[in-house]
Amino acid sequence: MSTDLQVLDEGGVRWIALERPESKNGLTDEVNGRIIDALDGAQADRAIRCVVLTGKNGNFCSGLDLKSAAQRPGGFDNAEDHMRKYFHGMIRAVRRVEKPVVALVDGAAVGYGCDLALACDLRLGTDRTRFGEVFVKRGLMPDGGGTFSLPRLVGVGKALELMFTGDLIGADEALRLGLVNRIIPHADAEAETWAFARRLAAGPPLVHAWIKKAVYGGLSGTFDDALETEVKGQMQLLRSKDFFEGVSAFFQKRDPKFSGE
Repeated sequence: MSTDLQVLDEGGVRWIALERPESKNGLTDEVNGRIIDALDGAQADRAIRCVVLTGKNGNFCSGLDLKSAAQRPGGFDNAEDHMRKYFHGMIRAVRRVEKPVVALVDGAAVGYGCDLALACDLRLGTDRTRFGEVFVKRGLMPDGGGTFSLPRLVGVGKALELMFTGDLIGADEALRLGLVNRIIPHADAEAETWAFARRLAAGPPLVHAWIKKAVYGGLSGTFDDALETEVKGQMQLLRSKDFFEGVSAFFQKRDPKFSGE
């Protein structure tokens, strides 16, 4: 069994870690296919309530493994099929997960690796985090949903600057721009991310799913659409066992134990 992707389930968290040091965690069709399977499996498994995507050995992801791609039969002649199935397919798989998806970005997230991190719901950085939409330096444009995600995170002007120049930004600038939610010392990154993910996993799954549906739907909908989604979601949640558990826990002065029902 290949060891370039690790998948670990513990405490309601699915931890997905790239480990391809020879390419700084570069991506191939095979690896992407396994990430897609791990994400879809997390969505289908009720015991999994939070997903973490990360990379090992001081890198998040360097994007496409160019050497591997050049060795494919036909080279880049059939790139469109590969992009749609394995690369856009992976971004879509991230967005299909109705549970919190957290990227632990320790080290470089560049090119498609940057777009993969941007597709996640939350990003935790470290003191050695770097983001870069470096496609322009290879004569290409962002193609992992970055043209959608980045402007919504940092604004149109800054997003265009980063895409036009391919400049790398470090941890402090990423935090200032809102690309990461918090910065953690890299020595403590895995432990603190596990703790954060377990905290999310202890939350109410139905609520998380409706929050994601409302927030992402609101990016392309109207204010009235958002209000209507809130009505539909809240009416369902008011009939859930987790709502009664949350109220009971409040009156009993204890932590709630949500079941996702």
